[in-house]
Amino acid sequence: MNAPAFDTGAEAVRRSLQRVQRQRRVVAIALTLPLLIFLLATLLVPIGALLVRAIENPEVAGTLPRTSNELADWDRHTPPPAAAFAAVAADLQALEDGSMAGALARRLNSEVSGGRSLIMGTFRAVRDADAWPSGLDAGATRERMLALDDRWDELKYWQAIAKNSSRWTPDYLLASVDLRRSAEGDVIRMPPDQRVFGRILLRTFEISVVVTLWCLLLAYPLAWWLSTLSARKANLLMILVLVPFWTSVLVRVAAWIVLLQREGLINKSLLSLSIVSEPLTLLFNRTGVIIAMVHILLPFMILPLYSVMKSVPPTYLRAAISLGSPPLAAFFRVYVPQTYPGIGAGGLLVFILCLGYYVTPALLGGADDQMISYYIAQYTNVNINWGMACALGAVLLAATLLLYGVYRRLAKAELSLG
Repeated sequence: MNAPAFDTGAEAVRRSLQRVQRQRRVVAIALTLPLLIFLLATLLVPIGALLVRAIENPEVAGTLPRTSNELADWDRHTPPPAAAFAAVAADLQALEDGSMAGALARRLNSEVSGGRSLIMGTFRAVRDADAWPSGLDAGATRERMLALDDRWDELKYWQAIAKNSSRWTPDYLLASVDLRRSAEGDVIRMPPDQRVFGRILLRTFEISVVVTLWCLLLAYPLAWWLSTLSARKANLLMILVLVPFWTSVLVRVAAWIVLLQREGLINKSLLSLSIVSEPLTLLFNRTGVIIAMVHILLPFMILPLYSVMKSVPPTYLRAAISLGSPPLAAFFRVYVPQTYPGIGAGGLLVFILCLGYYVTPALLGGADDQMISYYIAQYTNVNINWGMACALGAVLLAATLLLYGVYRRLAKAELSLG
Protein backbone atom coordinates (compact mmCIF):
# COMPACT_ATOMS: atom_id res chain seq x y z
CA MET A 1 0.00 0.00 0.00
CA ASN A 2 2.98 2.29 0.47
CA ALA A 3 4.38 1.58 -3.05
CA PRO A 4 2.66 4.52 -4.77
CA ALA A 5 3.94 6.89 -2.10
CA PHE A 6 7.42 5.41 -2.51
CA ASP A 7 7.25 5.82 -6.29
CA THR A 8 6.09 9.40 -5.88
CA GLY A 9 9.00 10.14 -3.58
CA ALA A 10 11.54 8.54 -5.95
CA GLU A 11 10.14 10.55 -8.86
CA ALA A 12 10.46 13.75 -6.83
CA VAL A 13 14.07 12.93 -6.01
CA ARG A 14 14.80 12.19 -9.66
CA ARG A 15 13.27 15.51 -10.75
CA SER A 16 15.22 17.31 -8.06
CA LEU A 17 18.48 15.74 -9.24
CA GLN A 18 17.72 16.66 -12.86
CA ARG A 19 16.99 20.25 -11.79
CA VAL A 20 20.28 20.45 -9.89
CA GLN A 21 22.17 19.06 -12.91
CA ARG A 22 20.52 21.62 -15.21
CA GLN A 23 21.46 24.41 -12.84
CA ARG A 24 25.06 23.20 -12.79
CA ARG A 25 25.18 23.10 -16.58
CA VAL A 26 23.75 26.62 -16.77
CA VAL A 27 26.31 27.89 -14.26
CA ALA A 28 29.14 26.15 -16.13
CA ILE A 29 28.02 27.65 -19.44
CA ALA A 30 27.65 31.10 -17.86
CA LEU A 31 31.16 30.89 -16.41
CA THR A 32 32.78 29.75 -19.67
CA LEU A 33 30.72 31.99 -21.98
CA PRO A 34 32.96 35.09 -21.59
CA LEU A 35 36.02 33.01 -22.47
CA LEU A 36 34.25 31.50 -25.48
CA ILE A 37 33.20 34.96 -26.69
CA PHE A 38 36.75 36.23 -26.20
CA LEU A 39 38.23 33.33 -28.17
CA LEU A 40 35.64 33.78 -30.90
CA ALA A 41 36.37 37.50 -31.23
CA THR A 42 40.16 37.34 -30.98
CA LEU A 43 41.03 33.96 -32.53
CA LEU A 44 38.36 32.28 -34.62
CA VAL A 45 37.01 35.38 -36.38
CA PRO A 46 40.51 36.66 -37.38
CA ILE A 47 41.49 33.18 -38.61
CA GLY A 48 38.29 32.97 -40.62
CA ALA A 49 38.91 36.42 -42.09
CA LEU A 50 42.47 35.39 -42.97
CA LEU A 51 41.28 32.28 -44.80
CA VAL A 52 38.61 34.24 -46.67
CA ARG A 53 41.05 36.98 -47.67
CA ALA A 54 43.47 34.34 -48.99
CA ILE A 55 40.96 33.37 -51.70
CA GLU A 56 39.21 36.73 -52.14
CA ASN A 57 40.04 38.74 -55.25
CA PRO A 58 37.84 41.86 -55.21
CA GLU A 59 40.12 44.35 -56.97
CA VAL A 60 39.31 43.41 -60.58
CA ALA A 61 35.78 42.08 -60.06
CA GLY A 62 34.80 45.15 -58.03
CA THR A 63 36.32 47.82 -60.27
CA LEU A 64 35.87 46.33 -63.76
CA PRO A 65 32.42 44.66 -63.72
CA ARG A 66 31.51 45.60 -67.33
CA THR A 67 34.89 44.44 -68.58
CA SER A 68 34.53 41.12 -66.75
CA ASN A 69 31.18 40.52 -68.44
CA GLU A 70 32.60 41.34 -71.88
CA LEU A 71 35.54 38.98 -71.36
CA ALA A 72 33.47 36.11 -69.93
CA ASP A 73 33.26 34.32 -73.30
CA TRP A 74 36.62 35.48 -74.66
CA ASP A 75 38.97 32.63 -75.69
CA ARG A 76 42.04 34.53 -74.33
CA HIS A 77 44.08 33.86 -77.48
CA THR A 78 42.58 36.19 -80.07
CA PRO A 79 42.41 40.00 -79.67
CA PRO A 80 39.58 41.05 -77.34
CA PRO A 81 36.44 42.61 -78.89
CA ALA A 82 36.12 46.35 -79.24
CA ALA A 83 33.33 46.25 -76.65
CA ALA A 84 35.92 45.20 -74.05
CA PHE A 85 37.87 48.42 -74.67
CA ALA A 86 34.71 50.46 -74.23
CA ALA A 87 33.92 48.53 -71.05
CA VAL A 88 37.37 49.28 -69.57
CA ALA A 89 36.94 52.99 -70.28
CA ALA A 90 33.43 53.00 -68.78
CA ASP A 91 34.55 51.10 -65.67
CA LEU A 92 37.50 53.42 -65.05
CA GLN A 93 35.29 56.49 -65.52
CA ALA A 94 32.84 55.09 -62.97
CA LEU A 95 35.43 54.74 -60.20
CA GLU A 96 34.77 57.08 -57.31
CA ASP A 97 38.39 57.92 -56.48
CA GLY A 98 41.98 57.13 -57.32
CA SER A 99 42.43 54.69 -54.44
CA MET A 100 40.23 52.11 -56.18
CA ALA A 101 42.22 52.53 -59.39
CA GLY A 102 45.42 52.20 -57.35
CA ALA A 103 44.26 48.90 -55.84
CA LEU A 104 43.35 47.62 -59.32
CA ALA A 105 46.72 48.76 -60.70
CA ARG A 106 48.65 47.01 -57.91
CA ARG A 107 46.72 43.78 -58.44
CA LEU A 108 47.34 43.70 -62.19
CA ASN A 109 50.97 44.72 -61.71
CA SER A 110 51.45 41.66 -59.49
CA GLU A 111 50.29 39.57 -62.45
CA VAL A 112 51.97 41.41 -65.34
CA SER A 113 54.85 43.86 -65.11
CA GLY A 114 53.73 47.29 -66.28
CA GLY A 115 50.11 46.84 -65.25
CA ARG A 116 50.28 49.68 -62.73
CA SER A 117 51.40 52.36 -65.16
CA LEU A 118 48.96 51.14 -67.83
CA ILE A 119 45.92 51.32 -65.55
CA MET A 120 46.82 54.59 -63.85
CA GLY A 121 47.67 56.31 -67.15
CA THR A 122 44.38 55.19 -68.71
CA PHE A 123 42.47 56.13 -65.55
CA ARG A 124 43.78 59.70 -65.63
CA ALA A 125 43.08 59.99 -69.36
CA VAL A 126 39.47 58.79 -69.29
CA ARG A 127 38.68 61.02 -66.30
CA ASP A 128 39.86 64.11 -68.17
CA ALA A 129 36.78 65.48 -69.90
CA ASP A 130 38.84 67.63 -72.28
CA ALA A 131 41.12 64.81 -73.41
CA TRP A 132 38.43 62.11 -73.51
CA PRO A 133 35.19 63.22 -75.19
CA SER A 134 31.95 61.49 -74.28
CA GLY A 135 29.78 59.54 -76.67
CA LEU A 136 32.54 57.49 -78.31
CA ASP A 137 31.44 54.17 -79.79
CA ALA A 138 33.31 50.90 -79.12
CA GLY A 139 35.52 51.13 -82.20
CA ALA A 140 36.51 54.74 -81.55
CA THR A 141 37.22 53.94 -77.92
CA ARG A 142 39.50 51.09 -78.95
CA GLU A 143 41.46 53.31 -81.34
CA ARG A 144 41.77 56.04 -78.74
CA MET A 145 43.03 53.62 -76.05
CA LEU A 146 45.59 52.14 -78.44
CA ALA A 147 46.74 55.64 -79.33
CA LEU A 148 46.99 56.46 -75.63
CA ASP A 149 49.06 53.35 -74.81
CA ASP A 150 49.90 50.66 -77.35
CA ARG A 151 50.25 48.12 -74.54
CA TRP A 152 46.47 47.70 -74.72
CA ASP A 153 47.16 45.71 -77.88
CA GLU A 154 49.13 43.09 -75.88
CA LEU A 155 47.18 39.99 -74.86
CA LYS A 156 48.96 39.51 -71.52
CA TYR A 157 47.20 42.49 -69.93
CA TRP A 158 43.79 41.33 -71.12
CA GLN A 159 44.54 37.79 -69.99
CA ALA A 160 45.41 39.09 -66.52
CA ILE A 161 42.11 40.97 -66.35
CA ALA A 162 40.12 37.96 -67.57
CA LYS A 163 41.87 35.56 -65.20
CA ASN A 164 41.10 37.77 -62.19
CA SER A 165 37.55 38.73 -63.14
CA SER A 166 36.11 36.32 -60.56
CA ARG A 167 35.77 37.55 -56.98
CA TRP A 168 37.20 34.27 -55.64
CA THR A 169 40.52 32.92 -56.81
CA PRO A 170 43.02 30.22 -55.84
CA ASP A 171 45.90 32.27 -57.24
CA TYR A 172 47.27 33.45 -53.89
CA LEU A 173 47.24 29.97 -52.39
CA LEU A 174 48.80 28.50 -55.53
CA ALA A 175 51.53 31.15 -55.55
CA SER A 176 52.34 30.40 -51.90
CA VAL A 177 53.33 26.85 -52.93
CA ASP A 178 55.06 27.89 -56.19
CA LEU A 179 52.14 27.11 -58.48
CA ARG A 180 50.11 29.35 -60.79
CA ARG A 181 47.28 29.31 -63.30
CA SER A 182 48.07 29.62 -66.97
CA ALA A 183 46.11 31.88 -69.34
CA GLU A 184 43.83 28.90 -70.04
CA GLY A 185 43.22 28.33 -66.32
CA ASP A 186 45.38 25.22 -65.92
CA VAL A 187 47.44 24.82 -62.74
CA ILE A 188 51.16 24.67 -63.58
CA ARG A 189 54.43 25.15 -61.73
CA MET A 190 56.11 28.50 -61.51
CA PRO A 191 59.17 29.08 -63.72
CA PRO A 192 62.38 27.95 -61.94
CA ASP A 193 63.53 31.51 -61.30
CA GLN A 194 60.21 32.34 -59.57
CA ARG A 195 59.98 29.34 -57.24
CA VAL A 196 60.81 31.13 -54.01
CA PHE A 197 58.22 30.17 -51.43
CA GLY A 198 59.09 26.48 -51.47
CA ARG A 199 62.65 27.35 -50.48
CA ILE A 200 61.41 29.82 -47.88
CA LEU A 201 59.07 27.25 -46.32
CA LEU A 202 61.84 24.64 -46.35
CA ARG A 203 64.20 27.14 -44.69
CA THR A 204 61.56 27.88 -42.04
CA PHE A 205 61.20 24.19 -41.23
CA GLU A 206 64.97 23.69 -41.24
CA ILE A 207 65.61 26.50 -38.75
CA SER A 208 62.70 25.33 -36.59
CA VAL A 209 64.03 21.75 -36.48
CA VAL A 210 67.56 22.90 -35.57
CA VAL A 211 66.30 25.21 -32.81
CA THR A 212 64.00 22.48 -31.43
CA LEU A 213 66.83 19.93 -31.31
CA TRP A 214 69.17 22.36 -29.57
CA CYS A 215 66.48 23.26 -27.05
CA LEU A 216 65.91 19.57 -26.35
CA LEU A 217 69.64 18.86 -25.92
CA LEU A 218 70.04 21.77 -23.51
CA ALA A 219 66.74 21.45 -21.67
CA TYR A 220 66.71 17.69 -21.00
CA PRO A 221 69.67 17.50 -18.58
CA LEU A 222 68.64 20.76 -16.93
CA ALA A 223 65.06 19.60 -16.41
CA TRP A 224 66.30 16.24 -15.09
CA TRP A 225 68.59 18.00 -12.63
CA LEU A 226 65.76 20.29 -11.46
CA SER A 227 63.48 17.28 -10.95
CA THR A 228 66.04 15.69 -8.58
CA LEU A 229 66.27 18.76 -6.34
CA SER A 230 64.06 19.58 -3.40
CA ALA A 231 60.97 21.68 -4.08
CA ARG A 232 62.52 24.79 -2.49
CA LYS A 233 65.71 24.66 -4.55
CA ALA A 234 63.85 23.71 -7.74
CA ASN A 235 61.45 26.66 -7.37
CA LEU A 236 64.36 29.04 -6.79
CA LEU A 237 66.21 27.84 -9.89
CA MET A 238 63.01 27.81 -11.93
CA ILE A 239 62.84 31.57 -11.43
CA LEU A 240 66.09 31.86 -13.35
CA VAL A 241 64.65 29.67 -16.12
CA LEU A 242 61.64 31.96 -16.40
CA VAL A 243 63.67 35.18 -16.63
CA PRO A 244 63.34 35.29 -20.46
CA PHE A 245 59.56 35.38 -20.03
CA TRP A 246 59.86 38.62 -18.12
CA THR A 247 62.13 40.36 -20.61
CA SER A 248 61.02 42.01 -23.84
CA VAL A 249 61.96 40.19 -27.04
CA LEU A 250 63.52 43.38 -28.43
CA VAL A 251 65.65 43.76 -25.30
CA ARG A 252 66.88 40.17 -25.57
CA VAL A 253 67.68 40.57 -29.27
CA ALA A 254 69.51 43.83 -28.60
CA ALA A 255 71.54 42.09 -25.89
CA TRP A 256 72.52 39.33 -28.32
CA ILE A 257 73.57 41.93 -30.89
CA VAL A 258 75.94 43.38 -28.29
CA LEU A 259 77.25 39.94 -27.33
CA LEU A 260 77.66 38.50 -30.83
CA GLN A 261 79.21 41.42 -32.71
CA ARG A 262 82.87 41.22 -33.79
CA GLU A 263 83.96 43.36 -30.84
CA GLY A 264 81.43 41.79 -28.50
CA LEU A 265 81.96 39.93 -25.26
CA ILE A 266 81.90 36.44 -26.83
CA ASN A 267 84.55 37.19 -29.45
CA LYS A 268 86.71 39.00 -26.91
CA SER A 269 86.51 36.03 -24.55
CA LEU A 270 87.40 33.55 -27.30
CA LEU A 271 90.33 35.70 -28.41
CA SER A 272 91.64 36.17 -24.86
CA LEU A 273 91.53 32.41 -24.29
CA SER A 274 93.34 31.83 -27.63
CA ILE A 275 90.51 29.60 -28.81
CA VAL A 276 90.26 31.55 -32.07
CA SER A 277 92.83 33.68 -33.86
CA GLU A 278 90.35 36.20 -35.31
CA PRO A 279 86.81 37.29 -34.41
CA LEU A 280 84.07 34.94 -35.51
CA THR A 281 81.17 36.11 -37.65
CA LEU A 282 78.26 35.41 -35.33
CA LEU A 283 75.91 38.22 -36.32
CA PHE A 284 73.60 38.63 -39.32
CA ASN A 285 73.82 34.95 -40.21
CA ARG A 286 72.16 31.64 -39.33
CA THR A 287 74.36 31.12 -36.26
CA GLY A 288 73.17 34.28 -34.53
CA VAL A 289 69.53 33.51 -35.33
CA ILE A 290 69.72 30.00 -33.86
CA ILE A 291 71.58 31.12 -30.72
CA ALA A 292 69.04 33.85 -29.95
CA MET A 293 66.01 31.68 -30.73
CA VAL A 294 67.31 28.83 -28.55
CA HIS A 295 67.82 31.25 -25.67
CA ILE A 296 64.30 32.68 -26.01
CA LEU A 297 62.49 29.35 -26.49
CA LEU A 298 64.44 27.20 -24.01
CA PRO A 299 61.90 27.67 -21.16
CA PHE A 300 59.12 26.32 -23.39
CA MET A 301 61.06 23.05 -23.56
CA ILE A 302 62.14 22.95 -19.91
CA LEU A 303 58.69 23.37 -18.38
CA PRO A 304 56.94 20.38 -20.09
CA LEU A 305 59.97 18.17 -19.47
CA TYR A 306 60.16 19.18 -15.82
CA SER A 307 56.46 18.55 -15.22
CA VAL A 308 56.72 15.03 -16.70
CA MET A 309 60.04 14.16 -15.00
CA LYS A 310 58.66 15.24 -11.64
CA SER A 311 55.97 12.55 -11.94
CA VAL A 312 58.43 9.73 -12.74
CA PRO A 313 59.21 7.79 -9.52
CA PRO A 314 62.99 7.63 -8.90
CA THR A 315 62.55 4.09 -7.62
CA TYR A 316 62.17 2.83 -11.22
CA LEU A 317 65.73 3.79 -12.07
CA ARG A 318 67.12 2.39 -8.83
CA ALA A 319 65.20 -0.86 -9.37
CA ALA A 320 66.66 -1.26 -12.87
CA ILE A 321 70.19 -0.70 -11.56
CA SER A 322 69.63 -3.12 -8.68
CA LEU A 323 68.57 -5.78 -11.19
CA GLY A 324 71.94 -5.54 -12.92
CA SER A 325 71.43 -2.90 -15.60
CA PRO A 326 74.30 -0.41 -16.11
CA PRO A 327 73.30 3.11 -14.95
CA LEU A 328 73.52 4.62 -18.43
CA ALA A 329 71.53 1.78 -20.02
CA ALA A 330 68.94 1.98 -17.24
CA PHE A 331 68.61 5.73 -17.82
CA PHE A 332 67.94 5.37 -21.55
CA ARG A 333 65.83 2.20 -21.37
CA VAL A 334 63.77 2.91 -18.26
CA TYR A 335 63.78 6.65 -17.53
CA VAL A 336 63.85 8.29 -20.96
CA PRO A 337 60.82 6.37 -22.40
CA GLN A 338 58.71 7.65 -19.51
CA THR A 339 59.56 11.24 -20.47
CA TYR A 340 58.41 10.89 -24.10
CA PRO A 341 55.19 12.87 -23.42
CA GLY A 342 57.26 15.80 -22.16
CA ILE A 343 59.63 15.54 -25.13
CA GLY A 344 56.71 15.48 -27.55
CA ALA A 345 54.85 18.36 -25.89
CA GLY A 346 57.96 20.52 -25.53
CA GLY A 347 59.19 19.74 -29.03
CA LEU A 348 55.81 20.52 -30.58
CA LEU A 349 55.47 23.75 -28.62
CA VAL A 350 58.95 25.00 -29.51
CA PHE A 351 58.64 23.95 -33.16
CA ILE A 352 55.29 25.70 -33.65
CA LEU A 353 56.58 28.86 -32.00
CA CYS A 354 59.65 28.75 -34.26
CA LEU A 355 57.50 28.57 -37.38
CA GLY A 356 56.00 31.99 -36.67
CA TYR A 357 59.17 33.80 -35.59
CA TYR A 358 59.75 37.19 -37.20
CA VAL A 359 61.61 39.72 -35.03
CA THR A 360 64.68 37.63 -34.15
CA PRO A 361 65.55 36.51 -37.73
CA ALA A 362 64.77 39.99 -39.07
CA LEU A 363 67.23 41.68 -36.67
CA LEU A 364 69.93 39.01 -36.32
CA GLY A 365 69.76 37.16 -39.64
CA GLY A 366 70.89 37.88 -43.16
CA ALA A 367 68.93 37.82 -46.40
CA ASP A 368 69.10 34.00 -46.56
CA ASP A 369 67.97 33.52 -42.95
CA GLN A 370 64.52 35.10 -43.11
CA MET A 371 61.58 32.86 -42.33
CA ILE A 372 58.11 32.87 -43.80
CA SER A 373 56.78 35.39 -41.25
CA TYR A 374 59.19 37.99 -42.64
CA TYR A 375 57.55 37.75 -46.06
CA ILE A 376 54.07 37.88 -44.54
CA ALA A 377 55.04 41.19 -42.94
CA GLN A 378 56.62 42.32 -46.22
CA TYR A 379 53.44 41.71 -48.18
CA THR A 380 51.35 43.35 -45.46
CA ASN A 381 53.37 46.50 -44.79
CA VAL A 382 55.41 47.13 -47.95
CA ASN A 383 53.72 45.54 -50.97
CA ILE A 384 50.19 46.04 -49.56
CA ASN A 385 49.18 42.64 -50.94
CA TRP A 386 46.87 41.31 -48.26
CA GLY A 387 45.79 38.34 -50.36
CA MET A 388 49.35 37.00 -50.65
CA ALA A 389 50.07 37.72 -46.99
CA CYS A 390 46.94 35.82 -45.92
CA ALA A 391 47.77 32.93 -48.26
CA LEU A 392 51.22 32.55 -46.67
CA GLY A 393 49.56 32.78 -43.26
CA ALA A 394 47.13 30.04 -44.30
CA VAL A 395 50.07 27.83 -45.34
CA LEU A 396 51.67 28.42 -41.94
CA LEU A 397 48.38 27.64 -40.19
CA ALA A 398 47.96 24.43 -42.22
CA ALA A 399 51.49 23.33 -41.33
CA THR A 400 50.81 23.99 -37.64
CA LEU A 401 47.52 22.05 -37.66
CA LEU A 402 49.16 19.19 -39.55
CA LEU A 403 51.93 18.94 -36.98
CA TYR A 404 49.42 19.02 -34.15
CA GLY A 405 47.39 16.28 -35.84
CA VAL A 406 50.48 14.09 -36.24
CA TYR A 407 51.37 14.65 -32.58
CA ARG A 408 47.86 13.70 -31.44
CA ARG A 409 47.93 10.54 -33.55
CA LEU A 410 51.32 9.53 -32.20
CA ALA A 411 50.20 10.26 -28.64
CA LYS A 412 47.07 8.11 -29.08
CA ALA A 413 49.13 5.30 -30.60
CA GLU A 414 51.51 5.41 -27.63
CA LEU A 415 48.60 5.31 -25.16
CA SER A 416 47.03 2.35 -26.97
CA LEU A 417 50.34 0.47 -26.91
CA GLY A 418 50.82 1.32 -23.27
